Amino acid sequence: MLVLAHISDLHLDGSARATERAERVRDRLWELPGQVDALLVTGDIADHGTEPEYEEAARVLGLREGDAPFPVLTCPGNHDSRAPYRKGLLGLPGTEEPVNSVQVFDDGAVLMCDSSVPGRDDGELDAATYDWIETTLDELDGSLPALLAFHHPPVALHHPLPDAYPLRDPGRLAGLLERRPEIAGLVTGHGHTPAAGSFAGRPLVVGPGVTWTLRLPWEGEQAADREAPPGLAFHVLDDAGRLTSHFRVVT
Repeated sequence: MLVLAHISDLHLDGSARATERAERVRDRLWELPGQVDALLVTGDIADHGTEPEYEEAARVLGLREGDAPFPVLTCPGNHDSRAPYRKGLLGLPGTEEPVNSVQVFDDGAVLMCDSSVPGRDDGELDAATYDWIETTLDELDGSLPALLAFHHPPVALHHPLPDAYPLRDPGRLAGLLERRPEIAGLVTGHGHTPAAGSFAGRPLVVGPGVTWTLRLPWEGEQAADREAPPGLAFHVLDDAGRLTSHFRVVT
């Protein structure tokens, strides 16, 4: 059984408010009485994509000093910038290639995929990323269930704000899922609201936002609820390859 914590959309911008909310969630996770296997952070880590914002994120998430109690796995969103992300967050050379990574556990694998498109707010898994996914899954040889994590959901969330910036060409992703039964589910961010659905016959889970929560159209005209507490999710990938998700708010 694989247990994963999940947060998204920190939008760290150097403000005390953004930092406090991110640290509040971090402290809740660091102080859990039981161990989780990893923390997934599905994009929009920085608000303006600057290197100092990523340096702050590295500090908050324990990536620099190695003081996180479990692996912290990240992928970019539409507010992120690849070169500063690589340098400030990951301590790598600042290149513009897609930021993709895989973490293999005893009971499953997590592929953190880059759906960001430089200079745009909509998303795309580009050809290089699809090739990387296929190669990575080939290397795993179907021996483990896998989760794909990226920023932009491949379906409408029924709010005009996130739905204006969707994942391009979801049909290509559906084709990948059809060929790859080992993919147990999809985990995304971008929506600033906890949501669950399905895509191409697989579970799709959208993580809650840390910086603010999206009000749906029937909840009010103002999209951003900045007073709602930040949220997090826990995903359980069981021995049968089933994905179960739980949501929490952090007061």
